[in-house]
Amino acid sequence: MSSCVFDASAVLAVLNRERGHEIAEPHLFGATISTVNYGEVLKKSVERGGSIPMVQLLLAKQDLRIVPFDVSHSVCSAEICPAGKAHGLSFADRACLSLGLLLDLPIVTAEEAMKQVNLPIKVKLIRK
Repeated sequence: MSSCVFDASAVLAVLNRERGHEIAEPHLFGATISTVNYGEVLKKSVERGGSIPMVQLLLAKQDLRIVPFDVSHSVCSAEICPAGKAHGLSFADRACLSLGLLLDLPIVTAEEAMKQVNLPIKVKLIRK
């Protein structure tokens, strides 16, 4: 059973050994991620010169639970939109938060804006 939901920023921090990776890494194995954020990880990795198959292999070794973005996530994401607008939340941010809310799991992220939104969910920042 997963203990947290990862945002793309936290996965990328681990993959690229960015600041905060040491906080995120212990929580990555068996974590949950939305297909929206998984796609964001792949896109950013390709932009940085990585290959999709290599990233998929690395993440498969982490036993990530990849959850499809479905109708319930769409509704929850839309409901978050008014609260998140003032903080500049992206679609991927809202996808991550909605998954955490629906599964009642904390979020692991590098995005401080996600912590600023008043939602009934714990957000663990990997960078300050």
